[in-house]
Amino acid sequence: MSKKKVVLAFSGGLDTTYCAFYLQEERNLDVYTALVNTGGFTPDQLVETEKKARSYGVVDHVNLEKTQDFYDECLRYLIYGNVLKNNTYPLSVSAERAFQALAIAKYAKSINADYIAHGSTGAGNDQVRFDLIFQIICPDVEIITPIRDNKLSRQAEIEYLKGKGVNLSWEKAKYSVNRGLWGTSVGGAETLTSHLTLPEEAYPSQVQKEGSEEVELTFEKGQLTAFNGKKMGAVQVIESLNAVASQYGIGRDVHVGDTIIGIKGRVGFEAAAPVVIIKAHHLLEKHNLTKWQQHWKEQLGNWYGMLLHEGQFLDPVMRDIEVFLENTQRNVTGTVKIKLAPYRFEVIGVQSDKDLMASDFGQYGEMNNGWSGEDVKGFTKILANQTKIYSSINND
Repeated sequence: MSKKKVVLAFSGGLDTTYCAFYLQEERNLDVYTALVNTGGFTPDQLVETEKKARSYGVVDHVNLEKTQDFYDECLRYLIYGNVLKNNTYPLSVSAERAFQALAIAKYAKSINADYIAHGSTGAGNDQVRFDLIFQIICPDVEIITPIRDNKLSRQAEIEYLKGKGVNLSWEKAKYSVNRGLWGTSVGGAETLTSHLTLPEEAYPSQVQKEGSEEVELTFEKGQLTAFNGKKMGAVQVIESLNAVASQYGIGRDVHVGDTIIGIKGRVGFEAAAPVVIIKAHHLLEKHNLTKWQQHWKEQLGNWYGMLLHEGQFLDPVMRDIEVFLENTQRNVTGTVKIKLAPYRFEVIGVQSDKDLMASDFGQYGEMNNGWSGEDVKGFTKILANQTKIYSSINND
């Protein structure tokens, strides 16, 4: 009698390695591992992860490439919306989970899997993000979550795998690292507290450069089109900028947020390219958009980020917000210059044919060419009417 099939969302880390063994030995299932690359793996790492999976006895392994789709269908809207969760976190991991879940769900349907498994814990956001997508795309496929169901600690997983003869870097396994195109999250014992920060060695990228250097990002209608004057695709711009900026230790922080399940959580991250890009894009918008465009973009950008963070990528309202965000970008074209230095960066300024500061109407604090002093006197008098009336009636 043939065994039932389970598709395991596999990264090769501690949690998914544990799941690969558990599903075979404790659940007696044929395990099919699938790695979804949203920009976090090099070609060599993909080959190495597949070798690992096959050495663990899985029936088959596939690498599903989704990096360009991730940018086209999600990341560009996070840039358009200048999305930083709690003014801090560029949604490095939460953004990519929807695309990983969608790819896993479609693969599971293609091989007629009986189950889908993932390595999320019972106290984080990823369990909800994965489960939501799976329940929408393949509601008849049962979800198995060994780490969540068995309430396992990382140390318990390590001891289990040691018993199986699995040789991982156990010191590195102290930290949960999730690397993607839009940044890397880092969790460990320190992020379980409210007062400790991550040590230098916990971050995948180490500081290698001193001094400073200037770089340029070019946007056309909100989309990244060049790095340091060299034309390239947006994904390549992100990767090129990250390769330089990460050597300065830029984009590191610890995010404190409200989880989907209602508890507070902390996570460390490094996201050199995302943080620089969002700040550069935001500055260009300050020059090229009107006051009310910026105001409503901020509201809807934050809303879009919140819904994405909480796993609601497939809600139709997300497509509606995307239409609005894209429409706001029609004049967001220009080049932004940024200075990089150890642990910090400075957005210096912009050059753009759409720069509203370049008009002949006037210069702030200097010269008014488009109106007279009498015009401003009359305008101010009318502008005061509403509050004058209120104050008079209410003796305020």
